[in-house]
Amino acid sequence: MFNEVYDVIVVGGGHAGSEAAAAAANMGSKTLLITMNLQNIAQMSCNPAMGGIAKGQIVREIDALGGYSGIVSDTSAIQFKMLNKSKGPAMWSPRVQSDRMRFAEDWRMMLEQTKNLDFYQEMVAGLLVENHKIIGVKTSLGLKIKAKTVVLTNGTFLNGLIHIGDKSFGGGRAGEKAATGITEELVELGFESGRMKTGTPPRVDGRSLDFSKMTEQPGDEKPEKFSFLDVTKPLTKQRSCHMSYTSEKVHDLLREGFDRSPMFNGRIKSLGPRYCPSIEDKINRFADKDRHQLFVEPEGWNTCEYYINGFSTSLPEDVQFKALRSVVGFENVKFFRPGYAIEYDYFPPTQLKHTLETKLVEGLYFAGQINGTTGYEEAASQGLMAGINASLKVLEKDPFTLQRDEAYIGVLIDDLITKGTEEPYRMFTSRAEYRTLLRQDNADLRLTPKAYDLGIASEKRLKRMEEKHSKAADFVQFFKDTSVKPEEANPVLEEKNSSPVKQQDKMFKIFSRPNITIDDVRKFNAVENYIQENNLDNEVIEQTEIQVKYSGYIAKEKQNAYKLNRLEYVKIPSDFDYSKIKSMSFEAREKLKSIQPTSIAQASRISGVSPNDISVLLVYMGR
Repeated sequence: MFNEVYDVIVVGGGHAGSEAAAAAANMGSKTLLITMNLQNIAQMSCNPAMGGIAKGQIVREIDALGGYSGIVSDTSAIQFKMLNKSKGPAMWSPRVQSDRMRFAEDWRMMLEQTKNLDFYQEMVAGLLVENHKIIGVKTSLGLKIKAKTVVLTNGTFLNGLIHIGDKSFGGGRAGEKAATGITEELVELGFESGRMKTGTPPRVDGRSLDFSKMTEQPGDEKPEKFSFLDVTKPLTKQRSCHMSYTSEKVHDLLREGFDRSPMFNGRIKSLGPRYCPSIEDKINRFADKDRHQLFVEPEGWNTCEYYINGFSTSLPEDVQFKALRSVVGFENVKFFRPGYAIEYDYFPPTQLKHTLETKLVEGLYFAGQINGTTGYEEAASQGLMAGINASLKVLEKDPFTLQRDEAYIGVLIDDLITKGTEEPYRMFTSRAEYRTLLRQDNADLRLTPKAYDLGIASEKRLKRMEEKHSKAADFVQFFKDTSVKPEEANPVLEEKNSSPVKQQDKMFKIFSRPNITIDDVRKFNAVENYIQENNLDNEVIEQTEIQVKYSGYIAKEKQNAYKLNRLEYVKIPSDFDYSKIKSMSFEAREKLKSIQPTSIAQASRISGVSPNDISVLLVYMGR
């Protein structure tokens, strides 16, 4: 069946695997996607949503780099929201509620229409390795499929164990079996492995809920979209979410099951995501709070299934049911399926290079939850980068990496391989020191030229980006060149309680005032005429407003990034012997030897390596 040698084999068809397969195939590599169930490609295992705080920026970056997540998020969206709109643009984060079934279907259709991509349904049970180099995979049926590179994106399936109360059973997701064999082989090859935990809430029948007792959460009045391409359109109709709350009574009912909770009786020993705790964990950790928010999210356009965001749990199913029936609006709730926790194997990501290639086995890449991350978006971005680099390796081209000032994806990967993680890693805007540069609105300006050079972004995409950049730059210049008279400016300024001008002034100066928005300056005839004459869309107008109002902050952050990035170019030889530097702390020597940083900048970000250690290292390198 498989006589040819593939350029890239991707193991696993989740968000990471789907992006990896698409990227490799679009770069011209002969690619095979192997997954245990082809019906579940890009399955939304947990919440039916894409994006959110920092995650929305990642989806925009994936789209700018030629990935599929942004397009599929648009085609399957049932609601759009731009979060944090009351804050500065560095914090704005797009998010969509998705139609879960349509999301997976659209991903499958896009992959099937991708050239150079083959599919095969079976479990990969082992790897083929010769002289520390990957040469293929072994399947559960005994097939040996050869490849030049392999990308592992196993999600929660590696020795997955599902917990509901005092019941435990093997599985990678509810209703699906776990994957076995790979962890044991990797450990035998010298890899360090660990266990992590994540969870999911119950899904319920929306027909049994009383939404009149809940708070409606509609989408934005003027919804936007994720993809920078014009192949998708903003939503013209949306489905609402709803919000309710737990209560002291609910908490008391949940506490009745704590003695049977695998989290509290010791059966679950691994750590779960700190920023997405289970409901029992929230009650235990935040005992002073008498209620917690629950977001009631529809799973699609037409289904009556609802996801209860905020009620993730592994308590016994009878406890889940009794407690949820005491939530306002849930008095007659019927379950589709109970919540559960799942433990799975992961591999500390300090064992990887910036390309996501493993240090121990050449040509083997890890992406997604196998690296200790949580979230569709984090997984998809890793898959994209792993697929790109696996293809580049086959083509014998230089690897592709992103710096911390270039993308949230760069922050994510650098955090993982430099600092590692002992709990499921989730991206936040606070993790990015250059978040003013890494906004969701300019992801295409930052990354599309790079994607075009790699061959995964079309010329049409590049030209659209260049047109947006050019139009925004021209509009900014218009504000710098054009003056407005006091009699036209002051009525607008007075409306906003802003100091009037006494003489003719440049529009740029007036527009730069904190409380003056684009809607205010559009009241000036010259501005509205310019917009109409040049047919400017909302994307260009928004980009212009950000450039005008935040130009000082952006320039300052670019300068800071330039200063710090000088250390990125001070490379450390791969065979550098840290043990000979006796004046460096023992912890620093051990950490540097283990992680093998490629630059002084990366070395400085390793936990346990002090500024003094870096100074000593620079001296030994003759700097």
